Amino acid sequence: MEQNIQDYIKPGRRAHLVGIGGVSMAPLAEVLKGRGVLVTGSDMREGEAVDHLRSLSIPVTIGHLPQSVEGADCVIRTAAVHDDNPEIAAALQAGIPVFERAQAWGAIMTHYQNALCVSGTHGKTTTTSMCAHIFLAAGRDPSVMVGGVLPILGAGHRVGHGDTIIAEACEYCNSFLSFCPTVAVILNVEEDHLDFFRDLADIQHSFRSFAQLVPDRGWVVVNGDNPNALQAIQNCGRQTMRFSLRDSSADCRADHIFWNKGLPEFDIVVHGVKYAHAALNVGGSHNISNALAAACAAYVLGVPGSAVEEGLASFTGAGRRFEKKGEFHGAMVYDDYAHHPDELHALLTMAKSLGYARVVCAFQPHTYTRTAALFQRFVQELKLADVAILAEIYAAREKNDLGISSKDLADQIPGAVYCPTLDEVTAKLRELAQPGDLLLTVGAGDIYLAGEALLQ
Repeated sequence: MEQNIQDYIKPGRRAHLVGIGGVSMAPLAEVLKGRGVLVTGSDMREGEAVDHLRSLSIPVTIGHLPQSVEGADCVIRTAAVHDDNPEIAAALQAGIPVFERAQAWGAIMTHYQNALCVSGTHGKTTTTSMCAHIFLAAGRDPSVMVGGVLPILGAGHRVGHGDTIIAEACEYCNSFLSFCPTVAVILNVEEDHLDFFRDLADIQHSFRSFAQLVPDRGWVVVNGDNPNALQAIQNCGRQTMRFSLRDSSADCRADHIFWNKGLPEFDIVVHGVKYAHAALNVGGSHNISNALAAACAAYVLGVPGSAVEEGLASFTGAGRRFEKKGEFHGAMVYDDYAHHPDELHALLTMAKSLGYARVVCAFQPHTYTRTAALFQRFVQELKLADVAILAEIYAAREKNDLGISSKDLADQIPGAVYCPTLDEVTAKLRELAQPGDLLLTVGAGDIYLAGEALLQ
């Protein structure tokens, strides 16, 4: 029998969270505790998140022990934890219901009047963060769940007392279909996660299902410059707000764009009327688009334009999103999470516009399946850098059944250097660095460690 998670996250019930130290599990634990749920958890290692949870009187066990689930009414797991995990196996054997993290967040969303969920193949963390800044500026006291560290929060989450929750909504394994959005933002729809989705049509079907979770009173905010996203939500039967950099007929657009030292200023025009004037502290036309998405979501939820202006002006980027790390021998060192060709394109074209002598990009591909599926596009985008350094592919959840290596990419990019280990990446950056250069460490794995080692 299918269990309803709402029956289990009530005051007095006990929920055990497996992988409680994770970026969206730790805030989940806090929110559940705030709702009167008795929360326990386990994680593989000690860390800041675990220390913080213990300071809130949430017991955390290190290691996965079958006895940890004894007495729990339900178990909630992160996506990386499978049925063969000792705690999950013990829970299933004992008949304790096991829920996914996304199901728990979805259930929590129903307790808020507004659930603003930001989806898309890329740009989610930045746009969710922009939304958080805007709603904080508006005094709306939002709860926030973002997939990166946001400097204004000092964390990837915030437990507020207002009527709005703002959450990053990821399509991988269809986890966002467990959410309950009242405003669904769709930034873009591209081929990605092809270890789970069959093809682009399958991905579009998933985003369409996400849009249709919105109730009749809610809104779908969609990027009018992304044909795949527009096609995905065509005739979806929901109120839509379309934003665009190019189409003057869009509901929301950017007008009078001018660039000041590589940073954009522009008017945000909604239904032909100026709503706000934005002066961004993050570069790139992709961030104008992200700002329009955040402004649309604010507009439909009744936020004044002045709060949009204040919120966007105070946003200086999320952790690992073109994040300044320091300076080495007169070269600036930045880090970025880009791991899809579209993200690489946005990053490298923006970086090339900033006036550095050279852009040196140390890139670590993320997963074998993505590298193989999008191989020629990675080659094409990495050619934008003045020098490309290729770290070995970050496996994440995969085994290399395809026999693919970053060396295969390097072989097709003129002047590229292949470095099998991160130590070799650091050594190559140290050797190449010249005053006036921009050194980028790029990827969703642990490539940032190479830049940090250089600065040490």
